[in-house]
Amino acid sequence: MLADLKTTDFINQTAAGTPVPGGGSVSALSAALAAALTEMVANLTAGKKGYETVEKEMQDVAASVKELRQKLIAEIDNDSNAYNDVLAAFKLPKTTEQENERRRQAIQDAMKNAARVPLGVAFDALQVMDLAETVITSGNRNAVTDGAVGVMLGRTAALGALYNVKINLASVKDEAFVEEMMREVNKLQSRVQEREKEILSYVKIL
Repeated sequence: MLADLKTTDFINQTAAGTPVPGGGSVSALSAALAAALTEMVANLTAGKKGYETVEKEMQDVAASVKELRQKLIAEIDNDSNAYNDVLAAFKLPKTTEQENERRRQAIQDAMKNAARVPLGVAFDALQVMDLAETVITSGNRNAVTDGAVGVMLGRTAALGALYNVKINLASVKDEAFVEEMMREVNKLQSRVQEREKEILSYVKIL
């Protein structure tokens, strides 16, 4: 599994010139790292002197973002698996009309799934950003920049995932499906960009 690779092995495999892992898996990894940083700041706040009033809030944030982190780790492989399913569908036999139809349907089903997976990653990345806002505004001031990096990683993860949604939708023939997915993509894209600006405005260092 990609998620179980050492960091250097994952990077090397990404660079190898093979189709997977690609931008979708890297977006999921980026979102998982954003979650990890947010969780770190929450854990650096809970139980610390001077932050007694937000201890319960930080514990809740840590628990929520931990769940997202674990989900996003799984999405690293889910995205690559979805793309492998697309490749497998294209390799199906196409000798007879029946085989052609079966292959066509398999390709369309795989493409739809390959669009759904990164859309889920984008939703989760936005949730991580929202949780990061709490640790930036109320968490340990010595770790505020770690929270900020989490927000920026979350933004990049979400937008990267949405690009993967769009490129896969380009091969989907179901117009109603494409229209519905693009509505979600456009809303998410705008929201992610707005939230990054809003949250980072709370980061006061100098």
